[in-house]
Amino acid sequence: KTPLKMALSTNQKKKITNYYQPKNTLRQFIVAARPQPTESNPNPPIYKMKLFAKNSTVAKSRYWYFMGKLRKIKKASGEIVHVQEVTERSCAKVNNYAIWIRYNSRSGIHNMYKEYRSTSLIHAVNQMYAEMASRHMADFSRIHIVNTAQINNDDVKREHTLQFLSDDVKFPLKRYEQKTDKQQKNLFSVNRPKTFGW
Repeated sequence: KTPLKMALSTNQKKKITNYYQPKNTLRQFIVAARPQPTESNPNPPIYKMKLFAKNSTVAKSRYWYFMGKLRKIKKASGEIVHVQEVTERSCAKVNNYAIWIRYNSRSGIHNMYKEYRSTSLIHAVNQMYAEMASRHMADFSRIHIVNTAQINNDDVKREHTLQFLSDDVKFPLKRYEQKTDKQQKNLFSVNRPKTFGW
């Protein structure tokens, strides 16, 4: 019997695609909003912000959090004008990325400068969140990204990034010995063991 073929709509395909995507991958959004127009200020200024979040709902929530801190604008007295997801071109070239962050620890507020090598900015931000969670026990809500930039090799400062920038950098292959069954294993072997993968 041939399997039944189901015709899926576009929304159903999007739901299935989003369900099977990795849940810990962040995405980049641009959110623009403004205070609600009033009689005294019919054309209020629009504030735009670049954010990293799992989805657009979290991005808008983070936007209002930062706007309340920076401009004293609340969600109740403002309106969202534009939300757009920024997608980068798939590139096989590794670049240097610098990330300036501010995070709340158990002892106080700290500023940090991080450098990462990755193929995209989103992957570098994911590396940063994973490192901060493992080394400093800082979760997503405690970390505030101040600025991100793609830097040249001459502007790199950190040692763990500089070690990959030399011209004679090498990545040796790990040698291993193929395991044999106990029935076929001998105490002495005539041939030299092969330690390469091919």
